[in-house]
Amino acid sequence: MNEFELIRRLTRSLPANAAVVTGAGDDCAVLDLGVPDQLILFKTDAVVEGFHFTRETPPEKIGRKALARCLSDIAAMAGTPTAALVTLGLPETFDPDFVARIYAGLNALAEQHQVAVVGGETTTNPGGILISIALLGLVGRGKQILRGGARAGDAIFVTGELGGSLAGKHLDFAPRLAEARWLAEHFHLHAMLDVSDGLAGDLRHILEAGQVGAEILQSALPVSRAAKLRANPPGSPGSSHKSAALAALTDGEDFELLFTVASRDAVKLLDAWRKKFPELKLSCIGKIVAGEGILLRNRTGTHRFAASGYEHFRGRGQ
Repeated sequence: MNEFELIRRLTRSLPANAAVVTGAGDDCAVLDLGVPDQLILFKTDAVVEGFHFTRETPPEKIGRKALARCLSDIAAMAGTPTAALVTLGLPETFDPDFVARIYAGLNALAEQHQVAVVGGETTTNPGGILISIALLGLVGRGKQILRGGARAGDAIFVTGELGGSLAGKHLDFAPRLAEARWLAEHFHLHAMLDVSDGLAGDLRHILEAGQVGAEILQSALPVSRAAKLRANPPGSPGSSHKSAALAALTDGEDFELLFTVASRDAVKLLDAWRKKFPELKLSCIGKIVAGEGILLRNRTGTHRFAASGYEHFRGRGQ
């Protein structure tokens, strides 16, 4: 049973109440707690030693990453983060200075985005360091962008570059909070999420939520330099661009925005983006189509793309 099969099983009959606007299944829960003109965003995420970082990772970057992952999910809903709780699991023997430096990295990013760190929990975790963040945010009532809503004919956009995040980006990425709020303010986005588990895997969440398919143009994928170098190291014979494209489609932890808009808005959006964010690439990589799944179009034709992104537990117990 992989991660998403387990999630489906566990979320079949979750309790809810009148405050729940959007529950499990999107980047954040959306709650109506009676705040005038505002809805509450609620998100939790965790980083685990040996999976998301190693003991050799600079501790400031560990703390930064722990919070940045949650901030990226708030961005995916076009929200503004407000306050965080931190749960810290540590082995029996730990270095207090190392832990303090983790908090220094977390606090610096929190201050950058005006997020209050208001408490949390510490506990023993024999398996290594674990940091779990619970984050609250705000979004204008009716302004939240969900994963569902993509329509056949929509243009598909992604910010930044994809693939090869293990070369360093997974520790230093910038949550696209300002960019997401600007997009939501100036254009009618049909669906949006952040790319955390690989473009192909996360795009499938949009497709399943909207009961649609997608056609992706391989040559339009914004492949990162790190992915290209990994696929075709200096001095190696031949070209491995297909492998670089595969990395862009399936590598995790890019933390870019993936969204769809009506095709009639595509050119206007691109032009406005280049003026507002000239240093951040925005790429139109394909379109939403009727049907299901992902079609990949390249020089050899159009093929059904079966590979996905990262999944926890994949292959275990089988």
